[in-house]
Amino acid sequence: MTKAKFTKADMDAVSDSPELTAKDIAAARPFAEVFPEMAAKMRSTRGPQKTPTKVSTTIRLSPEVIAHFKAGGAGWQARIDAALKEWVATH
Repeated sequence: MTKAKFTKADMDAVSDSPELTAKDIAAARPFAEVFPEMAAKMRSTRGPQKTPTKVSTTIRLSPEVIAHFKAGGAGWQARIDAALKEWVATH
């Protein structure tokens, strides 16, 4: 993947936004105030679990363990959880 290189001329050709003045800045309002519905959609989260099945915690693991599970891509934390469950079941 090559990084695009834009010249000042390129930027000037597509930039039609004037510099903001002190008056413009003083009149600015927060995005959420100007577009409340759009802002609400953007900040929506999953919300609380209906039946929590996991507990949030902090654990320190060796870099090799983290690298191994992250190498498998997305879901690496769930794979660590599954490996620990398997270990608990056999011990």
